Amino acid sequence: QVQLVESGGGLVQAGGSLRLSCSVSGRNIRTFSMGWYRQAPGKEREFVAVVSSSGVSTNYADSVNGRFTISRDNAENTVSLQMNSLKPEDTAIYYCNAVTGTRPLFGSWGQGTQVTVSS
Repeated sequence: QVQLVESGGGLVQAGGSLRLSCSVSGRNIRTFSMGWYRQAPGKEREFVAVVSSSGVSTNYADSVNGRFTISRDNAENTVSLQMNSLKPEDTAIYYCNAVTGTRPLFGSWGQGTQVTVSS
């Protein structure tokens, strides 16, 4: 059974940066596109970013394009999200998952990591 463990969240002022990490066990991610999602209070979970299985191609939600960078390390079975120029509207719980299109592929989710951006 795949397990996803997200980390790296925290409280940061607007304009600051955070780097999130996702460690995957129980499944080798090298053949999957991997991505990040987020869920703000009172809102549906939404797609943030995806990286192809090779790490060559990436795609981002319009709201984070140019500020966030997704990357992966297939040898370590990890996925990262570098978040710069953070805004209060980026406040959410962030999750990783395998991705097909922009939809999550794995049926289970990790606990997520909380990102709070103060104004």
